[in-house]
Amino acid sequence: MSTWRVGVDSGGTFTDVCLLEEESGRLAVWKVPSTPDDPSVAISGGAREALDRFAGDSALVVFFGHGTTVATNALIQRRGARIGLITSEGFRDLLEIGRQRRPDLYDLQADKPETLVPRDRRLEVPERILHDGAVLARPTPEAIQAAARHLAAMGVDALAICFLYSFRDPTHERLVAEIAAQQLGDTFVTCSHAVCPEFREFERLSTTVVNAFLGPVIKGYLSQLAPRLADAGIRVEPHITQSNGGTITFETASELPVRTVLSGPSTGVIGALETARAAGIENIITFDMGGTSTDVSLVEAGRPRTTTEAEVHGYPLKVPMIDIHTVGAGGGSIADVDAGGLLKVGPRSAGAAPGPVCYGLGNEEPTVTDANVVMQVLNPRELLGGRMPIERGKAVGAIGYLAGRLGLDINESAAGIIRVVTASMARAIRVISVQRGHDPRDYCLVAFGGAGPLHASRLARELEIPKVLVPRNPGILCALGLLLTDLRHDLSVTRRLRLDEGAQGEAHEAFASLRGDAEAWFEREGVAAERRRLVASADMRYAGQNYELNVPLPELAGEAQLLDALRSGFEAAHQRLYGYTAPEEPIEVMTFRIEAYGLVDKPKLGAAPDAGPDAAGARIGEREVYLPELKDFVACPVYDRERLAAGNRIEGPAVVEQMDSTTLVLPGQSATVDPHLNLVLEFGEGA
Repeated sequence: MSTWRVGVDSGGTFTDVCLLEEESGRLAVWKVPSTPDDPSVAISGGAREALDRFAGDSALVVFFGHGTTVATNALIQRRGARIGLITSEGFRDLLEIGRQRRPDLYDLQADKPETLVPRDRRLEVPERILHDGAVLARPTPEAIQAAARHLAAMGVDALAICFLYSFRDPTHERLVAEIAAQQLGDTFVTCSHAVCPEFREFERLSTTVVNAFLGPVIKGYLSQLAPRLADAGIRVEPHITQSNGGTITFETASELPVRTVLSGPSTGVIGALETARAAGIENIITFDMGGTSTDVSLVEAGRPRTTTEAEVHGYPLKVPMIDIHTVGAGGGSIADVDAGGLLKVGPRSAGAAPGPVCYGLGNEEPTVTDANVVMQVLNPRELLGGRMPIERGKAVGAIGYLAGRLGLDINESAAGIIRVVTASMARAIRVISVQRGHDPRDYCLVAFGGAGPLHASRLARELEIPKVLVPRNPGILCALGLLLTDLRHDLSVTRRLRLDEGAQGEAHEAFASLRGDAEAWFEREGVAAERRRLVASADMRYAGQNYELNVPLPELAGEAQLLDALRSGFEAAHQRLYGYTAPEEPIEVMTFRIEAYGLVDKPKLGAAPDAGPDAAGARIGEREVYLPELKDFVACPVYDRERLAAGNRIEGPAVVEQMDSTTLVLPGQSATVDPHLNLVLEFGEGA
């Protein structure tokens, strides 16, 4: 009897389900509208529908992975817990003081993000551990109890605890958590040493506060989802993706929700990476356009760019994550006229309910999807393989009203919406490429998400990217990425050491301690010995520098070779990034890191036999499509993606439809089906 692996990605507009039959490697996909008020309804319902349709029995599921935007949306909308904060005496206002960096110093319109903990709920206790771990002052039980009573009276739902040097010794934070829990009952309590045991107190405090802010939200969400999945017949322990591209159990995610802030987008990068790798492409720019937003990331030599420090929606976070840049540009992004009479698109979104005007669910403001329906690039009658009816007349009315305000005709206005949203996405890609020294023309654009393939050709032309890869199932690639993702746990500890002979023992001890923590995690997660993998690295700098370089270690070197490996790795990294080394300057190791992986079986993306270039068998009709490039409606052949075979070639202009997405092939562009059934779009000479 067949067994199945299930991946579900919950977006702002649609919830995507991907099933993998382990024995045959067969993939099946399903898509349902999201339920923003309670995402667990669409997740469990979509999984049940897909399993009933393709597997027949939910009891055959051996893995369930889930990517979510719940944490992201809670942070964007500021709909988190009512938090209290207990910190070291003198550091009550650190959240608002922040760093001396002021990039918007002369921008009179710049707004700082709302502080998640008001000042009256930020309390101090007399406490101090010094930089070397020596104890200067211990917090008294009386002071802790008084602070906890004060916060209990203010009705806090969550408590963040962050002391100045708790990464050196967490004893004081543990004491406060223990005593405060007695006063606060079931309140969510989080300590900075458990969230981020690293130096830089502002970023650590901000990360701990965000973790507390999201704690009750994610805990409540997962506590609703778990029983719904059980009711759907899914008996295996479910997992959720982290911002670093790995997965963790629901239990771990409930304790460390800050690690799920980029849960959904990270799996898209993994899915795009594995798809491109199977096609023999290692340098890619991922382009994930959904209903609400667009996420882009750069992958070089088969490795996603990662970071341990980032600002997400205005809040500094110090957790490992894939380097993803997000803009408010999606199929549901609303088009409007600004105060200056100019067209603007997004970041407001129509979401899933009511959704674009053409859905007929009550929205009257035109969206990017409505523009594509008016231009008939999208099917003007139905989507989702016929399961979702489309009302083009309503979209025409909404775009017509906007056109009147702009003084343009309907088709020009619809094309203008597409141009504006394309420009917004091009800016996002320039942020992760041009601004960081990468030429986008050296990369392949991997387009996915429900709306990605629809806009990829114009975006590639804007950026002069020569090749676009559209995966076999682009609309559910994030869900597929869940089935390609390993279990992962990141461990770190700050120990400031000069890289000399005296540091050898302490450096070895730091890695040994992290390795012990990793082994304990493997045991808790039930990872078999042959599936365990550790990757070590260290954050290093020349003494006096303010920023570190992360230096990977090829393997966990023995004590005798460790210092040499660290030194040579740092000098190579510094030379590569800055073009020089300074042999006379002392080197410091600041933070030791280990990534622990529990390797999972991944589907084999096999090659299909070449069927030749003739794609006539996949042609299902013709449709008049408005093409701004030709300033008119043009009869375009329409192809069924399911019928396309390896080797088939399509000349643009053309439209390729499938249940989960639509691909536009522009004039002067061709689309070829590769052996893995990806569509490869390329412009001809002079196009």
